[in-house]
Amino acid sequence: MKLQNRKVIVTGAAQGMGGTITRKLAEEGAELFLTARTRGPLETLAEELSAKGVKVSLKEGDATIERDVVAIVDAAKKFFDGRIDVLVNAAGATGPIETPFWEIASEDFSDVLRKNIIGPFLPMKHVMPTMIAQRYGKIVNIGGGSGMRGYKYRAAYSSSKWGVRGLTRTAALDAGEYNVNVNAIMPGIVETPRMEKLCRVKAEKRGWTYQQVYDEYVNETALRRVTTPEDIANAVVFLSCDDSKSITGQELVICGGWAV
Repeated sequence: MKLQNRKVIVTGAAQGMGGTITRKLAEEGAELFLTARTRGPLETLAEELSAKGVKVSLKEGDATIERDVVAIVDAAKKFFDGRIDVLVNAAGATGPIETPFWEIASEDFSDVLRKNIIGPFLPMKHVMPTMIAQRYGKIVNIGGGSGMRGYKYRAAYSSSKWGVRGLTRTAALDAGEYNVNVNAIMPGIVETPRMEKLCRVKAEKRGWTYQQVYDEYVNETALRRVTTPEDIANAVVFLSCDDSKSITGQELVICGGWAV
C-alpha cells in the first residue's frame, strides 16, 4: 500500500468528494485525522473506517478560524504521536452561481475567498513547522479547473481557485528545501452533490432543464464525460505518496479536457 502508516489530516473529509478521498487514503494504508465544520458526518465516516481496522480520529472545526485550526493540528499531532506526514485540503465553497460579475454581493465574494483561500492557508501554516522539523511532508490542495481559465458568471469561485495556485506555488518554494512537497489538484466538474446543485440552479435561472445544463458541461469537455470523485482520489494518493517525490509547486488538472 502506497501510504502504509502515513499520518494524514484531511479537511472537508466526510462529504462529497472529501469522503471519497478519505476512503481511498484509508485503502492505501493511511492513518487518518478527519476534520470538517460538522461533526455528524465525520463520526459516521470514522465509525465506518474504524470497523475496517483503520486508525482514525476526528475533530470538528472551521478551517478559516485560526484557533480552530490550531486545536485541530494539536489534536492530530497528539493522535499521531507528534508526526504529520500529509495534509489534504479538501474543504471549500461554491459561491454565487450563474451570477454576472456586477451582481455579486461583496460579502459573497469575500466569503468564497475566505473559505477557498484562507481555508487551505491556515492548515498549511500550522502543519508546516512539524513537516519542516521532520524534514518530510506532502500537502495536497484541492483547487478547481476554473482556476485554469475564466468561468463565466462564476467570478468569485474562479478567483478563489486561481488564488489556490498562487498559494500552492509559493508555499512549495518556501518549504522545498525542507523536503516538503506542495501541490494542487484542479478538478473540473465532478459527479457529486455539488455538481447537482450547480446544474439545478443554472437550470432554474436559465429556464432550462437539468439535463440540458448537465449535457452542456459534458459537451465542453474534450473527453465528453464528467470526472468522478474516484479520479480525484487516485490523484490525491499519487501526490501524497513518494511516487511524486520530485513534483512540487504544480497543478494536476483533472477535468476531462474542460480547461484545455
